[in-house]
Amino acid sequence: MTREIPAQLASRDAPTRACCDRALTPEMLRAFAQFNRGEYWAQHETLEALWRAETDPTIRNFYKGILQVGVGFHHLRKGNYNGVIKVLGRGINYLKPYAPECYGVAVARLIEEASAVYWQVRDKGRLETGDWAKEELPQVHFQAAQRSK
Repeated sequence: MTREIPAQLASRDAPTRACCDRALTPEMLRAFAQFNRGEYWAQHETLEALWRAETDPTIRNFYKGILQVGVGFHHLRKGNYNGVIKVLGRGINYLKPYAPECYGVAVARLIEEASAVYWQVRDKGRLETGDWAKEELPQVHFQAAQRSK
């Protein structure tokens, strides 16, 4: 049974998969590389700039989702329990309409792996600084076709 993450989302931008067949931009690749290196605050800055400049509302929540998953991991590394629960949960929920794949990103995999982290933290009920310092966290993975582009 899949548990639902109780995170409130802003309803400003309606998500749709219509945007998902587009090619990744160099800025997106840069942000995802930052995410995968654990540079969560840097990826936040890169994706926030894309999100703010984006005129197509159908993709804005995709950016927001990955951005917030990364910020949730930033809070995790800092031992901020409330930040993890609030921001990581929201990021996961923002990504759900874009699963299983969008822009070549394996969204369903990121949701599944980030959700496992979310529930581990939530079930524990607290965080101590250093709890996740050495743990490998989920990354942004690409479908096989996108890796070769």
